[in-house]
Amino acid sequence: MHTPHVPSPTETVRDGECVVLDAVATLPTRYGVFKSYVFRVVDGDAEHVALVMGDVASGKSVLTRLHSECLTGDVLGSYRCDCGEQLDLALRYIAAEGCGVLLYLRGHEGRGIGLSNKIRAYALQEQGLDTVEANLELGLPDDAREYDSAAGILRTLGVTSVRLMSNNPEKFDTLVKHGIPVCERVALAIPTREENERYIRTKQIKFGHYFEENE
Repeated sequence: MHTPHVPSPTETVRDGECVVLDAVATLPTRYGVFKSYVFRVVDGDAEHVALVMGDVASGKSVLTRLHSECLTGDVLGSYRCDCGEQLDLALRYIAAEGCGVLLYLRGHEGRGIGLSNKIRAYALQEQGLDTVEANLELGLPDDAREYDSAAGILRTLGVTSVRLMSNNPEKFDTLVKHGIPVCERVALAIPTREENERYIRTKQIKFGHYFEENE
């Protein structure tokens, strides 16, 4: 069986690359067995995780998810957002195909404003502001995330084009800008709830997110 080459943590960072591989280990999960790679941003403190199943170094049309860290949704099961459900569905899709990459992008909490500020924004949302208005009321960007690191990780893994599981056009634009074509958008259709309907509609209206709802 062909074993793809991925740099070991002791190898030098690629010239001009924004991330460096720090650690590698096997990670058995309820979705199946993944290889986990921890990448560190060269000019910062952020650490990102790549969960890889199968031989993705063949490079082309790799099923991929760029997932922004969300403690409240991913870990605590919050219904204020759809993050945890998107994470679960993306991992199920990769497991069903037996091949793919999920990048867990840390430092993206609350669209990059951090956990404390996200909770402060929640309090403002309870007073009637939407997610964008709440961030701006706090004097913070509506979205402070960056995806350049994600492109660097994919390049290091040998991925040259993707089928992207996302509703966010910014992720598509960043990957294409960094030379990773998006061959297909794979929708993650999450049913809305009373608790997150305004959140999802705000993403659609103010950020241009694609939106399909399960029947």
